[in-house]
Amino acid sequence: MKTKLFEPYQMKNVTLKNRIVMSPMCMYSSTGQKGFVEDFHFTHYISRAVGQVGLIMIEATAVTPQGRISAQDLGIWSDDHIFKLRKLVTSIKAYGASTAIQLAHAGRKSTVDGEIIAPSPLSFDETYKTPKAMTKEEITETIHAFQKGAKRAKEAGFDIIEIHGAHGYLINEFLSPLSNKRDDEYGGSAENRYRFLGEVIDAVKMVWDGPLFVRISASDYHPEGLQITDYIQYAQKLKEQGVDLIDVSSGAVVPAKINVFPGYQVKFAETIKEKARIATGAVGLITNGLQAEEILQNNRADLIFIARELLRDPYFPRTAAKELRETIEAPKQYDRGW
Repeated sequence: MKTKLFEPYQMKNVTLKNRIVMSPMCMYSSTGQKGFVEDFHFTHYISRAVGQVGLIMIEATAVTPQGRISAQDLGIWSDDHIFKLRKLVTSIKAYGASTAIQLAHAGRKSTVDGEIIAPSPLSFDETYKTPKAMTKEEITETIHAFQKGAKRAKEAGFDIIEIHGAHGYLINEFLSPLSNKRDDEYGGSAENRYRFLGEVIDAVKMVWDGPLFVRISASDYHPEGLQITDYIQYAQKLKEQGVDLIDVSSGAVVPAKINVFPGYQVKFAETIKEKARIATGAVGLITNGLQAEEILQNNRADLIFIARELLRDPYFPRTAAKELRETIEAPKQYDRGW
């Protein structure tokens, strides 16, 4: 049986050479609190492109300085960021990988100095600052910041944009009733809580016509929070707005005990793919080629997002290919030892 993991995958004008995606993972390596790509980022991302990953997704990149998770996060809030991002994109593509960037705003989970903002003035827990509830003007400004970030991502040459709507950051905070207690058009009903994400997508699509992903947290792991059934409805809205793929993660909008095990989030991706009829990416403790291939062969997801295993093994595609008895082309520099 031919493996699906190493089949190409096409979305709009972009063809991935295989279905392995480097999941976005913050590296906290931007020095000077200015959000610039550093030497480490070139080594980190290019080595995975050399390792034959199909799509390299850059870590959560903040659309405003206030929206960083930490002061060491990458940023895309200024035109000054474009030059190094473009250089990184060009270097990754030189080894045959496609490129993506995750546009993000940390909301109440930001740890930068000064005031932070969120839908409602509720801290994540006792160790985090209490955010300021966003005014409608600040909501509009933040939507525009996502749009400007998308425009800069296009200028930098990225193939794909992902909007970060998961893990308890700003967009996720608007979506969940646990963190959104607003009584205006951005809170209350599920439709109102979706409004912010919907307007971000509309704004981004005004300047971006390439493939668009959205990462979601498909369960809040809380009895009063969102569950997979709620996200099926949201997924249908995302599809209607022209989103190409949903990157399905879970949790982190509130502190919660999560029972993790290999592939523990795959069922969420499978359910959304089946019920909303939209392409999905599976992520979460996927650590070997056999596991990844099972997911694809059984049509449980369309792409495989690899996170920590790619930190341990920059050449995970080679490792997976050997497990699956598949032959993949070596970088010419490594052909003698591949």
